[in-house]
Amino acid sequence: MSSDLLSIMPDYLQDIEDFASHTFPPWVMAILGTIVVGLTGLVPLIIIPLDAGPSLIEGNNSRFLKLLLSFAVGSLLGDVFLHLLPESYAMMAHKGGDSHDGHLNMGLWILGGMLCFLVLEKVFEFTDETPAGNNNVEPTKNKKIVGYLNLLANCIDNFMHGLAVASSFLTSTKLGFVTTFAILIHEIPHEIGDFAILLKSGFSRWDAGKAQVWTAGMGMMGAILSISLDSESCLEARTAWILPFSAGGFLNIALVSILPELLNEEDPKESLKQLCCIILGIISMGALATV
Repeated sequence: MSSDLLSIMPDYLQDIEDFASHTFPPWVMAILGTIVVGLTGLVPLIIIPLDAGPSLIEGNNSRFLKLLLSFAVGSLLGDVFLHLLPESYAMMAHKGGDSHDGHLNMGLWILGGMLCFLVLEKVFEFTDETPAGNNNVEPTKNKKIVGYLNLLANCIDNFMHGLAVASSFLTSTKLGFVTTFAILIHEIPHEIGDFAILLKSGFSRWDAGKAQVWTAGMGMMGAILSISLDSESCLEARTAWILPFSAGGFLNIALVSILPELLNEEDPKESLKQLCCIILGIISMGALATV
């Protein structure tokens, strides 16, 4: 993907690349690029209405949130099948592991991600139950667990972005700019979906924004790790499992935690709208995957 962008890179960007490469050392550009990518978590604050938050879960306004959640399902599925898994296969082929054992290993990491997130969700649900009293009141569960699991998956995703941005700038400044741009446009629809999941989980609009910024810190850790490791092959060997593991986590969030609630919709028109939003989320990620 990056090599294709390099071939069509406008000439005026070459001037920016020349200026940056002569002004800042590669590690500084790597840190700055990672910060810019992390700031995409604030984009939903501009798009989502000012009054968005837990109040959208009930009443007529919940329809808008369900549409956002539908888009989140589509963007997560698109991210898994059109970005994370193809990237994992490409990395595996690059390392010479494109074999039955390599595919089996990647499948195990995907299943591991799904099961790990499922176990975490169940553990927190049972831990946070309020014991029923003599009046046989049903126990209430912490509704934020899906949001926290999504933040965990987002941390892993941002960590990989930090690795990619830093590694690209250490290779060449031009490649760093192109990689940063590609991740930026890929992250915007993803962050909107993540934001909707946080709102559904009970986060206020501003709490969701702050949580998104905190997850961006994992991107900085990825960048620092990339800068500190001298060998690219050593870096790939230590992080090859992260992509399929996070893909499994995203699949669990989309298909187990969010989609079942959308299937309970009784209004055919709203169901059609939600289906369109799911398809829109997939299309958006598919279009960005070709950039």
